[in-house]
Amino acid sequence: MLTSESVRVFAPATLSNLGPGFDVLGLAVEQPGDYVTAEWSDTPGVEIVEVRGDGGQLTTDPARNVVGIAAAAMLRSYDSRVPEHRPPGVRLWLDKRMPLASGLGSSAASSVGGALAVAELLGGVTQDELIACALQGERAVSGSIHADNVAPCVAGGIVLIRSYNPLEVLSLPVPDELRVAVVHPHTAVVTAEARRLVAERRFEIAQAVANLGQLGALVTALHRSDLKLLGRSISDALVEPVRAPLVPGFSEVKQTALEAGAIGCSLSGSGPSVFAFAQSDDQVEALADRMATRFQDVAGLESDSYVGKINVRGAHRVAEE
Repeated sequence: MLTSESVRVFAPATLSNLGPGFDVLGLAVEQPGDYVTAEWSDTPGVEIVEVRGDGGQLTTDPARNVVGIAAAAMLRSYDSRVPEHRPPGVRLWLDKRMPLASGLGSSAASSVGGALAVAELLGGVTQDELIACALQGERAVSGSIHADNVAPCVAGGIVLIRSYNPLEVLSLPVPDELRVAVVHPHTAVVTAEARRLVAERRFEIAQAVANLGQLGALVTALHRSDLKLLGRSISDALVEPVRAPLVPGFSEVKQTALEAGAIGCSLSGSGPSVFAFAQSDDQVEALADRMATRFQDVAGLESDSYVGKINVRGAHRVAEE
């Protein structure tokens, strides 16, 4: 059933890889995130009316902005299944509340926001359909489909991508006491460049075996709510060593976090954001402060920090401002 009113949705930032899970593990955080507003239009196609919060970096061309690409994919998906008449177009407003090129799934949040806003106008779709449409935005920005940001943004919680062909997303348990600190230093890492470095690297079988063991242990730790085992599993022999040099001060910040009692610490996605797990609100606040201070001391970088529980709700409709 189509809706006629304007709708507004929130799509949260996400952390990906989580140490050993390159392209297959991700989780959603409570903040930051993107807001997308959508309404029906008498003009065919998708129109991006305005982008706010991006400092003028993003285009309003719907064919070149992921929010428009994902929204158009949702319209096509709906029309292929439901021949029912609908208005010919949709208008979008994107409110960026998170940094670009941050390793926090910025493009995924915009993609999910665009797809979900249109889905809400259409009366709702399945989670799988929403992920599939949002992935069209991710494909446009990175050149390939990887769901480790899109899937947790949609589903919330911690997810494992079991398979890409066909796509199968598994939700993992989230221990009640688990907290996460995210520190985003004011520097940028371009995802396409970070992925190129990994694609060009040749790895030893021993490195792959090490990550397989850590990935299995991480999944086991979540099912057992064993935070000590979880911490020992946040170890990446493949991708982190390749990408760490792209983030000034990363090694020192990671060492500081672990010395301060972090359960585990690693890059989020391509970086430059760094996450650390903790098991209490007080500990996670202290970790974020220590990590941000260390970035300033060793690299001269100001940082933004976000702390809290894992976001188990994922992207959702919110009230109009």
